[in-house]
Amino acid sequence: MTFDVHQLDTFLLIGAAVTFLAVLAVRMSSGAGLPSLLVYLLMGVALGEAGLGIDFDDAELAHALGFGALAIILAEGGITTSWREARPAMRMGVSLATVGVAISVGVMAVAGHFLLGLSWELAILLGAVCSPTDAAAVFSVLRVVPLPKRVTGVLEAESGLNDAPTVVVVSLVASGAVGEHGWLGTTGIVVYELAAGMLIGLAAGFGGTWVMRRVALPASGLYPIAVLCLAIIGYGSASAVHASGFAAVYVAALVLGNADLPHRATTRSFVEGLAWLAQIGLFVMLGLLLSPDRISWTTIGIAVAAGTVLTVLARPLSIVLCAVVRPMPWNELGFLSWAGLRGAVPIVLATIPLAEQVTDADRLFDIVFVLVVLDTIITAPTLPWFARVLRVTRRSEPRGFDLEAAPLDRVAADLLQVRISPTSKMHGVEVGELRLPVGANVSMIVRDGQAMVPERRTVLRHGDDLLVVTPRKLREATEQRLRQVSTGGRLAQWLGEEERRA
Repeated sequence: MTFDVHQLDTFLLIGAAVTFLAVLAVRMSSGAGLPSLLVYLLMGVALGEAGLGIDFDDAELAHALGFGALAIILAEGGITTSWREARPAMRMGVSLATVGVAISVGVMAVAGHFLLGLSWELAILLGAVCSPTDAAAVFSVLRVVPLPKRVTGVLEAESGLNDAPTVVVVSLVASGAVGEHGWLGTTGIVVYELAAGMLIGLAAGFGGTWVMRRVALPASGLYPIAVLCLAIIGYGSASAVHASGFAAVYVAALVLGNADLPHRATTRSFVEGLAWLAQIGLFVMLGLLLSPDRISWTTIGIAVAAGTVLTVLARPLSIVLCAVVRPMPWNELGFLSWAGLRGAVPIVLATIPLAEQVTDADRLFDIVFVLVVLDTIITAPTLPWFARVLRVTRRSEPRGFDLEAAPLDRVAADLLQVRISPTSKMHGVEVGELRLPVGANVSMIVRDGQAMVPERRTVLRHGDDLLVVTPRKLREATEQRLRQVSTGGRLAQWLGEEERRA
């Protein structure tokens, strides 16, 4: 076998061009209120056998690459998730990722067998692959909608944790292990894989944190690589002992992302970029795997019926029953029910039966592909409207109060960059009236392109950029105080407690 440099050049040219177009498509899809996954899937279809003629039908390779991409995406989700905000919603998130998945699979399996005429095996697989939600698909259309932290926390926790049990269920059903071990034995396997995966993830996360705090790397760019590798080590270690690698990588990344490690901002930026690249490659590859000639009106009809059952019955029932562990207002439960967007995960899971050569696996893949596309087209653009109708938008959030943070690792402090928006009540407040925690201070104000060192009597104005230095242990209190003043102005010292409850 000879190595053709010209083929590599062509591959690099096409790959770079497709990736660049995919990056530009993010802007277009955001403006239309649709997740970018639709554009990426269509790009893959256009490059495939029905378009430019690229022939790709290796289900096993797609399965392997899909799992690798999902591991990176889950690592990014864990690293960028704030444990402080996610912790109150973790009970509901875990419940949805386990009990909720089981309810959804059961409802979809019964409907698939008795209403759609599918075999029990195919009906169970359909329910299993369609049950998990996708964080990237949900939050790509919710970036401009201010939601209560308990709602975003539930969505983040659910989408980060529900991949693991569904992967286990789909793998066991597709491989025929359910018939071998029975449902009781299968349940035991699922529990073992999830529990062992989470324990291995905790070990990788805390062990990696211990190492990273004691090692001095010669370049800052090495820290993000090391942190991501630690999360992936959790995935590989769990998989090696037949535990859930997805549970391990998410838990490990969650621990590492919330640890006090050097260059946290750089690490988050690095994994976000890598996750975008993984998403682009994943969706384009899945689009290549589709054969449009196989899509019939029967396939579309089954996909529509299955999507309807999933949206109006299985998902709401899961939300209502799982809310027992974490009661929430009815309007927030309604929004959570509608916000169960499906993305790459169901399509990737549908490659498992393909790789196992399950009977009618190609038919299942086509149904799932169409279901995901239709669900995204119908549900995604309506999410902001649905949030307003159900009154779940957080009106007290100061829209345009922009805050970015950069670590000052040598002095265990953070530098906060605060932009005072035209609607912020921080306008007209003196620097001394901010009453920041002792040790935090406004070190510089940039106004009309000019930098100045403020005094206590310096009055803040709309459009000002503040540079606030705060000890790391006081960062949360400092951010909270800045948000209170932005919302309540000079009266924030009396309204602070009310604003915290909002």
